[in-house]
Amino acid sequence: MSQMISKKTYGNVDKDILINKGTATIVNCIVSNTSVSNNADGRKIIPAGTPIGSATSLTTNPNAVLSTTNSSSAGANTQGLLLNSVDVTDGNTNAQIVLRGTVDISKCPTFDATVLTALKGAFTFVNGGK
Repeated sequence: MSQMISKKTYGNVDKDILINKGTATIVNCIVSNTSVSNNADGRKIIPAGTPIGSATSLTTNPNAVLSTTNSSSAGANTQGLLLNSVDVTDGNTNAQIVLRGTVDISKCPTFDATVLTALKGAFTFVNGGK
């Protein structure tokens, strides 16, 4: 008996948030599911372009577990943006964080003002349309 492989996509297929991937700085990271709500399918999905970070810098501890920081209380801890959407339903998950680059702001969630302050100098935001 042969086994069937099934594939299910949760939410929209990612749109590339980067205008020029060749000039971006992207590193691997670990993302937490803390404070992430279930979507309509019961999955905890953090969308591409979401600000993430931690009070612990990735340069100090490359294994720091990062959380979403898109709020006035956590915005100052923002270290970068998720490159792709991440499913954290089952707990901490490996992901990629963009530390600097040119980003299409129209493909990202709306940012809290503290996030923009934390990212100042590392990112150029362009409205590339949808």
